[in-house]
Amino acid sequence: MAYGFSVFWKPLGNAITGADGKPVAACAAGATTFADKLAGTAKALVATDCNWTQFDLGWMYTLFFVLLGCSAAVWGGWLERAGPRKAGLVAMLCWCGGLLISALGVYQHQLWMMWLGSGVIGGIGLGLGYISPVSTLIKWFPDRRGMATGLAIMGFGGGAMIGSPLATKLMSIFATPSAPGVWQTFIVLALIYAVFMTCGSLGYRVPAANWKPAGWTPPNVQHNRLVATRHVHLKNAHKTPQFWLLWLILCMNVSAAIGIIGAAAPMLQETFGGVLIGQPTLGFAEIKADEALTAAAAAFGAGFVGLISLFNIFGRIGWATSSDKLGRKTTYFIFFVLGIMMYVCGAYAANHHQLALFLLVFCIIASMYGGGFATIPAYLADLFGTQFVGAIHGRLLTAWSTAGILGPVIVNYMHDVRMEANIAYADIYAPIFMTLAALLGVGFVANLLVRPVADKYFMSDSELAAEQNSGKSSQGTSAHVGQLQQKTPAMLVKLAWLAVLIPITYGIWMTVQKAWALFA
Repeated sequence: MAYGFSVFWKPLGNAITGADGKPVAACAAGATTFADKLAGTAKALVATDCNWTQFDLGWMYTLFFVLLGCSAAVWGGWLERAGPRKAGLVAMLCWCGGLLISALGVYQHQLWMMWLGSGVIGGIGLGLGYISPVSTLIKWFPDRRGMATGLAIMGFGGGAMIGSPLATKLMSIFATPSAPGVWQTFIVLALIYAVFMTCGSLGYRVPAANWKPAGWTPPNVQHNRLVATRHVHLKNAHKTPQFWLLWLILCMNVSAAIGIIGAAAPMLQETFGGVLIGQPTLGFAEIKADEALTAAAAAFGAGFVGLISLFNIFGRIGWATSSDKLGRKTTYFIFFVLGIMMYVCGAYAANHHQLALFLLVFCIIASMYGGGFATIPAYLADLFGTQFVGAIHGRLLTAWSTAGILGPVIVNYMHDVRMEANIAYADIYAPIFMTLAALLGVGFVANLLVRPVADKYFMSDSELAAEQNSGKSSQGTSAHVGQLQQKTPAMLVKLAWLAVLIPITYGIWMTVQKAWALFA
């Protein structure tokens, strides 16, 4: 849902109305410089007589992903000791509790409560909720690590497809002439998420150490030294060059895409202008001066966002699963080489108004953005083993936090500078694409340098046994796992599948409807 929180920006930005029924001025009305905007945001934190700007609310998006990475890094080790059930329940309490605090903040019109509730506390819940299924599934599928992490991370990315249309629907139900219905929507969403997240957390089972699927024999890895048969302790992982190379790989892959994905709708409208609405002679400047034309172009922007969302989601499972055959290093080589080619093609498509090519380029980029997230945990498991993969993955997610700032700053800064230089809208983005391609080049070099972890960093058999024995209470035993599997009623399994398939089908259907505007 963090990806889809922007559906609340416009309603919250018009929450306070005057006697004439029109929204009052924003707390940072007239601010033009970055310093002025920060001063307006400082005022908005406690003010109750002015509206919030997108700049004010957008900091919640930054807090989400900064706190996600930081919390995953700080508490990843605790997750491995306590088990994913406790981590999942804490994630539920943080995320849903944060939504309730945000609801109170909207009701009392206190921006600081929204930042604290959803941004900080909810961000901590995001971090624990993100790594707990990854850590669990990767242990259940030693034969299909990429597929396992793809399933877990596809769930995270797919949440916005469900949450965004649901939130929009709830706001339309609760809205009144004087209030947008946001705080009521937060409360209902908190209750819904609490039910689903609690059921998911209590359903976790972790296999015993060294568990293998029946009939599966681990492949001979002598010819693939990048797949380790031993385990690196959490305390030593960050001491290896491989950890920091993978950190750089993830940071560059995410930075090169997250800023563009966040600006997808305006990027399409500014670049193609009247081409979108069948009037190719019109530029975006003429379109935005006409309310009807603006609405028509915005529909195409929303469709583009929907299309990107679909490729982002299915890229997570598709690329991650294919990495089981291709290998993680090869998969990332494809991401970086193909990504550079796509950005060059994107610049060409923008300069020559090739809409179909432009759409294809960014659908592929979105798929590799999602695929990069889904493949990195399996890459970690290959290099460091699975004993501490959840905790190591948590620390690596600080790369995401960094990229969540770096990518949007690069895109938004270059966009605004070129706007101030009076560059035509259609010509704004081509240099930005080339800059992002350069980031992918850095990632390519980092991936090229990845080598097997040195023997000195791996745990001895006695150290591994001590770690596994210390976690037995939360990890369970083979017999216990088997007993639980035998007792699982078939009806419960079917209900679990329905609990996943019904919401995701709803989300996909709503997203396809938006994307259809590009083809209708």
